[in-house]
Parts: sequence; C-alpha cells; structure tokens
Amino acid sequence: MATTANTVTEPLPREMQQHTYAIMRRVEESHWWFVGRRQIIRSFLVRIFQDLKANGKEGGSAFNILDVGCGTGANLEMLSEFGVAEGVDVSPEALSFCQARGLEKVKLGAAEALPYDNNSFDLATGLDVVEHLDDDLAGLKEMRRVLRPGGRAVLFVPAFMFLWGVQDDISNHRRRYTLKQLKDVVGQAGFEVERVTYVNISFFTPIFLGRLLMRATGLRPESENNITIGFLNGVLGKLLAAERVLECGQPRPGDRSGLPMTG
Repeated sequence: MATTANTVTEPLPREMQQHTYAIMRRVEESHWWFVGRRQIIRSFLVRIFQDLKANGKEGGSAFNILDVGCGTGANLEMLSEFGVAEGVDVSPEALSFCQARGLEKVKLGAAEALPYDNNSFDLATGLDVVEHLDDDLAGLKEMRRVLRPGGRAVLFVPAFMFLWGVQDDISNHRRRYTLKQLKDVVGQAGFEVERVTYVNISFFTPIFLGRLLMRATGLRPESENNITIGFLNGVLGKLLAAERVLECGQPRPGDRSGLPMTG
C-alpha cells in the first residue's frame, strides 16, 4: 500500500472485511474493549454537552448528532442518549445491523462526501473511522462542513504504526496516528483542538507484546475482537473504563488517541 501525507495512492476497499461486521455486532455490547471504550467516550460527551448547554441552544431543542462510520450501531445507541443521533456508513451490512436494533436514522454514504447539508449537526463523531479513509483530510473537512457554528467533533483513532496488527489488516486501515499527526491533520481541516490524549494505557504493553508474538508466530485470528479472557472480561472492561479519570492528566502512551475539538 503506497501512501503520501494524507492520501492512499493504491486504495484498499472502503469497507472492512465482510466477516468482521457480524463479529462486531456479536461482541460490541459485552467485550471489555468496546464496553470500556464507550465509557471513556461518554466522559468526553458529558463535558461537551454540558458546555454546549452552557453556551445555550436556541429554543432548547434537542442536540443533533452525527456518527460518521456508525458501524453496527452500539455507539449510535449511546449517542442517542444525548440527542437526536443519526449514522452514516459505507457498508450496507453495517446499516442492516443498525436497523435491526431499531436505529432508523442511518444512511449509506462515505465520510469524504457526507449526504447531509451544511450546518446540520451540533456534534459529529468519528470513532475509529478516520484511519479507514483514503483521504483523511477530506473526511475531516466534511465533518466540519456539516457542523453548526460552535459545533464539536470527537475522534478516536488507533495509535502508532509499530502497533499494526491483524485487526488493522482485516479492518482495511490505512494508517495509525501519533498525537502530532492527528493534531496536524485536524488543524488542516479547520478544527481547533480542545483536548488530545492517548487512551488504552493500561493495555499498551500487553497489546505490543501480543502483536510481536503474532508477527513472530504467524498467528492470525479471524478477528482480534474474538480474543478475551472470559472470566476477566468484566474486570478488564472496568480497568479500561477507569482511564476516563486520567483524561484530564498528561498524555501518555496508549493504543488509541482520543480528541475532542470544535469547529
């Protein structure tokens, strides 16, 4: 795969490998990684919506939220707790899983050409999405276009190319980011960064060693989302979720970068 600064010159398929959607739908409500990540994301969202409310929304109407790359719908369900949430994804299969959950406000579309009008949303999220885009800058500019003045965006992306693993391959990721790379590209898209931090600090070393082992042995599971320790699943989820209290601290190495920003 050949790349330039923000653009893949030999693009991969836009969707993840087909088998991954059913696996994601099966595990995303219980697997420690998804459960813990949603708690961290929720901590960002609570602060963002407190701020938006403090700044006043005309007429007191509900907040409009767009989840770019909504996948099979677990994050979209969470976002619905904060306002009127809509989702967009390039995968018809992912959208069928959303609709089976009762999530009807979903559309088929690409992040680089969102099927929405300008100034439509108070919040846009890209939760492990931007790394899938051939042109991440174009996707981020689209997120900014659909945001209202003063709107916010939240991104989660995988961190560090040296942590590249099976999940990156089957998800058709284009890249992993450092904080500097992420800040640079969101700045180019016209956003003002409010906070950027690494998360999944607790499991940085196990993930690094596990991926070294998989490279050395040639082990390639169907999906890393299938990997967990059943009797420890709940404990691991709580451990990851506990990192939300570190969000106000100094950035430190982790497997993911989290970034709330304003348009």
